[in-house]
Amino acid sequence: MAHDVKSQLITLFRQALASVAPDAADLPIHIERPRDPTHGDFATNLAMQLAKALKKNPREIANQLLAELPLSVLVAKAEVAGAGFINITLDARAKLGIVRAVLAEEGSFGRSTLGAGQTVQVEFVSANPTGPLHVGHGRGAAYGASLANLLAFAGWDVTREYYVNDAGRQMDILGLSTWLRYLEQHGETLPFPPNAYQGDYVRAMAEQLRHAHGERYVRPAQDVLAGTPGLPAADRGDDAAKEQREQHLDALIARAKQLLGADWDYVHQHALTEQLADCRDDLEQFGVHFDVWFSEKALFDTGLVARCVDLLEQKGHLYTQNGARWFRSTAFGDEKDRVVQRENGLYTYFASDIAYHLNKFERGFDRIINIWGADHHGYIPRVSGAVRALGLDADNLQVALVQFAVLYRNGQKVSMSTRSGEFVTLRELRGEVGNDACRFFYALRKSDQHLDFDLDLAKSQSNENPVYYIQYAHARICSVLNQWAGDPLALAECELSRLEHPRELAIANQLAQFREVIENAARDLAPHLIAFYLKELAGEFHGWYNAERMLVDDPALRDARVALALAVRQVVRNGLGILGVACPESM
Repeated sequence: MAHDVKSQLITLFRQALASVAPDAADLPIHIERPRDPTHGDFATNLAMQLAKALKKNPREIANQLLAELPLSVLVAKAEVAGAGFINITLDARAKLGIVRAVLAEEGSFGRSTLGAGQTVQVEFVSANPTGPLHVGHGRGAAYGASLANLLAFAGWDVTREYYVNDAGRQMDILGLSTWLRYLEQHGETLPFPPNAYQGDYVRAMAEQLRHAHGERYVRPAQDVLAGTPGLPAADRGDDAAKEQREQHLDALIARAKQLLGADWDYVHQHALTEQLADCRDDLEQFGVHFDVWFSEKALFDTGLVARCVDLLEQKGHLYTQNGARWFRSTAFGDEKDRVVQRENGLYTYFASDIAYHLNKFERGFDRIINIWGADHHGYIPRVSGAVRALGLDADNLQVALVQFAVLYRNGQKVSMSTRSGEFVTLRELRGEVGNDACRFFYALRKSDQHLDFDLDLAKSQSNENPVYYIQYAHARICSVLNQWAGDPLALAECELSRLEHPRELAIANQLAQFREVIENAARDLAPHLIAFYLKELAGEFHGWYNAERMLVDDPALRDARVALALAVRQVVRNGLGILGVACPESM
């Protein structure tokens, strides 16, 4: 409805423009909502755009435009303001027409054709399946799911994808950690590496191995340690000590593979399967669903990594140094060149990442959106550079960054570390504050802004808690409808003209902005704009509810107010649905 009104206003001003400046008849006309509601419902800077060409004062041009503006039932008032803006106040009937549109379109209200059916892949979370998801992953999950819902609502054909890092060193470390705990449970104790995975979930996976396979994977501790470099003193934190710890860990992985032979693959796969299943279950319970779970290992199994690196070689973007193959990343804006294949023949993580992006483009998506943690900011130029080096259109690739979420409990910051096991899991957070608070609070800030997650606020049942405030508006409206006990279908014919109170017109005006909010949020990859909008709409409703009786004795006024309340409920449902938040009917 808002877009219909805006397009009608543009038509009116184009007619005025044809009279005032015929040579500028094709000039784009911008009609926007002013930030200050006292400036009217819409405003245009058309007169200021014409000033240079007509060599006149903008206010003079604005008055000429108003003199030529055709009469319309839409416009109650149009006036010149400031340096030459034209402010437009809509007729009350034009504002209230949005109520019928909401009631007619219901769950489709606010949907847009902005995406025009184009395909877009949104890849998000993609956390290494090396342990339970923590609250940092939760923010990426909530943002990615909300963004995917938003883009679908705005007309894109969305594929939600999780990239499973099931190849490489981190999975080897998890497999080793599980095996070492398994050996412990069989009495074969050896110093557990401080840079291995420490959590209780590793012990649980080891216990599963012990119950299922007994002593099959037991090897003497002295055989495991044979030939491995020793660990430095625990209190040493210098770079040399850190490097020594990493070398010790790599040596243990090599020994595990040697001692277990083909059985290593089973231990490795067991750890991967258990953690990936836990991740899937956690996300499903969080209301986050994926269409595709893409295996990194498949990139190697199908030969795509080798083909991708060879393709870069053919295009002249690689060189060899000290036996390794390097990508000339600096030619594409990166700070230094990057190794894609080591001197031992193994491909790097970067090589598989390039191959994954080649695969995305080969699948034919019109648009590709990666959602990465903010610590991956430096990764953007090298990946986009590799995309360009492959001859692909890097403009079709966007990266949205998500800042880490910092959790506060009782005013105290909670630290977390995946390797140490001292982390708060997403599952624990959901259990404490509930899915709805998690999803909404994560969406309450722009994704690349720092987020302090206040547990006390998230659990409070007060107006200061934004998700409670919005859900309470929905529940209040449900209560009104239950008391009213009429037929919602009959509201299509109610006398909306009876809605004359300024608060009622303000609510109608707010409803009319919903599709604009959807489109702006989709353009900016910013679902937090919907959260802000819903807070404002709930505030308008609560103010009206507290000031006026809904179910008055006058049947016509009563039905009109119920219709407006029902429209608010529908928009709240549509907006919270995008954010993955439930709409309780009672609270």
